[in-house]
Amino acid sequence: MALLMAGCNKSKDVPVPSEGPNSFLTQTYPLPDNSRKIMDGIYKVTAGNELFGDQVVLKWSRKKLTMMCSDGHYSVLDVGQLDSVIVIQGYWRYCYNDNTGLLNAYIARDEGGSEIVNGVTTPMIILRGAYGKTGNELDKALELVYQRPISPALLSKKFSILAHRSGGRTSDHLPVSENSIAMINFTEGLGSTGIEVDVQLTRDGIPVLFHDGDINIRLTQKGPLSGPIHDFTYMQLYYLVSLIHGEHIPRLNDALMFVVDSTLISDVYLDMKENVNSMSTVIPIQKEMLQRAKDKGRDLHIYVGLPSQDAINDFMNQPDYLITPSLCELTVDDVVRTNSMVWAPRWTEGTQNDLVAQIHTQGRIAWTWTLDNVEWIKEYINDGNFNGILTNYPFVVGYYHYIREK
Repeated sequence: MALLMAGCNKSKDVPVPSEGPNSFLTQTYPLPDNSRKIMDGIYKVTAGNELFGDQVVLKWSRKKLTMMCSDGHYSVLDVGQLDSVIVIQGYWRYCYNDNTGLLNAYIARDEGGSEIVNGVTTPMIILRGAYGKTGNELDKALELVYQRPISPALLSKKFSILAHRSGGRTSDHLPVSENSIAMINFTEGLGSTGIEVDVQLTRDGIPVLFHDGDINIRLTQKGPLSGPIHDFTYMQLYYLVSLIHGEHIPRLNDALMFVVDSTLISDVYLDMKENVNSMSTVIPIQKEMLQRAKDKGRDLHIYVGLPSQDAINDFMNQPDYLITPSLCELTVDDVVRTNSMVWAPRWTEGTQNDLVAQIHTQGRIAWTWTLDNVEWIKEYINDGNFNGILTNYPFVVGYYHYIREK
């Protein structure tokens, strides 16, 4: 029993390996967007198979290059150019435990670097480098050889890779806290194209992001407050509560404004945790942020979640509910009754392809949640017809999605 408990007791902090201030990337220039797109694709692993398997996906987000593997390994990478050489530095992680290490690589000028820098598509890209199995060591060879692009037919159809709690849970030991603005800024590097956030009301009626029913040391640093979020005003929470990595509990308004102004996230799922009526407070913020996104030319969707009949009743009491973007977790009949754009059943209900097809004929979309097991993710992507998956491991969903042909 003691050994079992020791195996389950993991530290809060998993250091992110980094080159620090001596990083060679400080001497490089950022790649333009058209050059980044050339690097996206499916790569054969010719060295480094022990850790990364036989094939990986490389996919750019807003500011990071993500390497996605078949078993839950992934890398978050920074990239720069120096003359015609592409320099790549970052770290790898394994999502099912705390294993992590440093990764450095480059693309030589005559192995695709020159074409990438000049924005010219090339079928010949070789990424060479090294990684370490612990800390900042670099003692294992890495080589990736470009095989093919991500299918244009696949990319022409939107598939949402939604990150749970805006990127992952505290138990996943990421370097930022769940349901924080820092996590929203971090999540695209994990391969996310959308996020789910948990919404509760403070005592003075301000919607904030927080998952649990009360303030606790799972989500926050030890402090003077304990009890439900709705027992405290926002200013009390702001000054007296810090999340695990020191961030403030964010207001919904501030979190959505960050999504609009500072990310390329395309979908936001507002998971309503409050048992009291909250739609009249949350929906105006949703509308304001959707208008802000429209004014900026952003293709952003924000859906109010309907997880229960109480939430549906509160939602349907709002004057414009039929034209308010919403997501219903209950039955297909409830989806029609609320005119929800998204049906989101729990993954344990199965792929339900017949009901998903019914949803599609109505011009709606279907997501499922919260799917983390590699084999189940693989099955739902290959055999299911969902338009998106909510997960704590967006890089796993991304791998199995992007390797598809259509």
